[in-house]
Amino acid sequence: MQKVAVIGAGTMGNGIAHVFAQHGFSVHLIDVSQQALDKALDTIVRNLNRQLSKETITEADKQQTITNLHTFTSLAAGVQGVDLVVEAATENVDLKLKIFRELDEHTGPEVILASNTSSISITKIAAVTKKPGKVIGMHFMNPVPVMKLVEIINGYATEKSVTEYITDLSKQLGKVPCVANDYPGFIANRILMPMINEAVYTLYEGVGGVEEIDTVMKLGMAHPMGPLQLADFIGLDVCLSILRVLYDGFGNQKYAPCPLLVNMVTAGYLGAKSGEGFYKYTAGSKDLVVSDRFL
Repeated sequence: MQKVAVIGAGTMGNGIAHVFAQHGFSVHLIDVSQQALDKALDTIVRNLNRQLSKETITEADKQQTITNLHTFTSLAAGVQGVDLVVEAATENVDLKLKIFRELDEHTGPEVILASNTSSISITKIAAVTKKPGKVIGMHFMNPVPVMKLVEIINGYATEKSVTEYITDLSKQLGKVPCVANDYPGFIANRILMPMINEAVYTLYEGVGGVEEIDTVMKLGMAHPMGPLQLADFIGLDVCLSILRVLYDGFGNQKYAPCPLLVNMVTAGYLGAKSGEGFYKYTAGSKDLVVSDRFL
């Protein structure tokens, strides 16, 4: 496999493109927005410079990685000649289904179609294509160049050979693959999101404050980041979306999103990307400051 298309130039997409390009693949990064593509390339170069300063790569490695990256604003043009497509668009089921219908139209029967979805059913995505056996989940963790895990999700019809191939490919990228079956939230978010939701409920019900909740989990449970800070990092809108997938999929009240989380997302307080969530975020500052709303 030499050519890979990555759809979506956001945080996950540019990270996935970075990793493939750094490991010698020719990468077609696709987005409807040229501005988003330019921003993604700038981000990749900054991250490569960070690796260079830490002496984990050489200048030659950096230049080769950049050479391996190609951008497209047309999906049809971007997927020509590729062996694998990794979709990393926004976590929206209708958008993903639309993309996979288009991919089915513009790729051959042998091309593997992977989704970076963190919660949406691979079986449902695969069902809109004529080759469900070639559809699989390839869920990278953020930040992609740093995090080792790739959660590989089998849809109901995913061929065993496809699973084996994507597992081996993940190892080639320096990642650790873990295979899961296609049920709401898979492994990672089925465990993580109820914990985050319970942390929000703990704040909502006045059991503890933002700092207290995160400190207990960091110092008591050895988590590198508290659940509320992690929720801000992931994006509160993304957390809410995944919880709704879990709640709809299982019909179990334990997955019902906390009303505080719903209100924050409705009001536009989405975490780090909006500048405020449970904490406030200022460009250039690494200080962790609790939002005035929770003081």
